[in-house]
Amino acid sequence: MTIDPTARIHASAIVEDGARIGAGCRIGPFCLIGPEVTLGPDVTLHSHVVIAGLTEIGEGTEIFAFASLGQAPQDLKFRGEKTRLVVGKRNRIREYVTMNPGTEGGGGVTRVGDDGLFMSSSHVAHDCQIGDRVILVNSVAVAGHCQLGDDVIVGGLSGVHQWVRIGRGAMIGALSMVTADVLPHGLVAGPRAHLEGLNLVGLRRRGTQRTEIGALKSLYAALGEGNFRETARAQDAKGDTDAVSQEVLDFILGPSDRSFLKPGHK
Repeated sequence: MTIDPTARIHASAIVEDGARIGAGCRIGPFCLIGPEVTLGPDVTLHSHVVIAGLTEIGEGTEIFAFASLGQAPQDLKFRGEKTRLVVGKRNRIREYVTMNPGTEGGGGVTRVGDDGLFMSSSHVAHDCQIGDRVILVNSVAVAGHCQLGDDVIVGGLSGVHQWVRIGRGAMIGALSMVTADVLPHGLVAGPRAHLEGLNLVGLRRRGTQRTEIGALKSLYAALGEGNFRETARAQDAKGDTDAVSQEVLDFILGPSDRSFLKPGHK
């Protein structure tokens, strides 16, 4: 066990032999830290946090009461193999959040980026790849093998089906069930979710140029008129696409066995 002398650990907390606790960490009452856990510098655990398995928590991350990270995946195929959960820097992980490590069949690693906000009772399942600055609102459930790009926001009480990809900057409205891939910068809503347009507010907040937004609107309109992949191949072949629209084309033409959420498609 390696505990930096500047770490502060409450007397009621249990840190098992083998754990590595970085400089400036604060571990509150009744927390349980497993023997293969690594906490980076300045990680804060409030009371009753459980961190198990081969789990790494990045610098400056704050985890609130009753969160449970690194416990065995909720997958009947899991047989106790050594897999990991890697959480990046400066994340805020609120009460009752659960995050599971990967599985052998899914690559072995669940990875969460930096600067995310995971609100109360949200769940990140095995083998998910979560980007930077992602927000999961209260009680969002992200199933296994999903990919969420940077700056994705998922509204409260929404569910994301296993293997779904959600592209960078997309916004999912509350109470949505997402069963197919979501284009980068897409705006999604509905109990059986469909594309309602582009996340224009998010694009503007991130400083996207007006010309790029205009081109993206044109691409979105073209995609709504036919088969996504065929339209994307035709647009890609032109070779004169700006970076934002090219990101959408690359997403559509990327590897995935799932279909796409479409405008007005429920």
